Amino acid sequence: MLTFEHDYTTLPEPLWVACDPAGVATPELIAFNAPLARRLGVDAVPDDATLAAWFSGNTPPPGARPVALGYAGHQFGNFVPQLGDGRALLLGEVVDARGKRFDIQLKGSGRTPFSRGGDGRSPLGPVLREYLVSEFMAAVGVPTTRAL
Repeated sequence: MLTFEHDYTTLPEPLWVACDPAGVATPELIAFNAPLARRLGVDAVPDDATLAAWFSGNTPPPGARPVALGYAGHQFGNFVPQLGDGRALLLGEVVDARGKRFDIQLKGSGRTPFSRGGDGRSPLGPVLREYLVSEFMAAVGVPTTRAL
């Protein structure tokens, strides 16, 4: 399906931590972004049960190596030398036919070493809203994150 590269894992390990996603009991596929999948080079789409297992975190896609990313930044007006993805896992990067690199992540896949007290999950409503808004932005030519 996707051919993953793993350039982030060539950086020093404080910038990433290997981390397995937390599975869910009975994942179901709600939607699949076929146009985006084609842009990423997917030529054969697996069945819904396989996609649900992959994107729920129950079974990462072939070639994926889930890692939580660490970073530094400003939070609440102060520089914080160690922050990180508390509920997102990078599966790897995919390079499309135009040579553009995309990060493929799971969002809300459970706690990571950077979670600060939360459960690492994402409520469905905000996730669907983000999906719809990002697809609209992409359709009108605004660069944005997108979801498979």
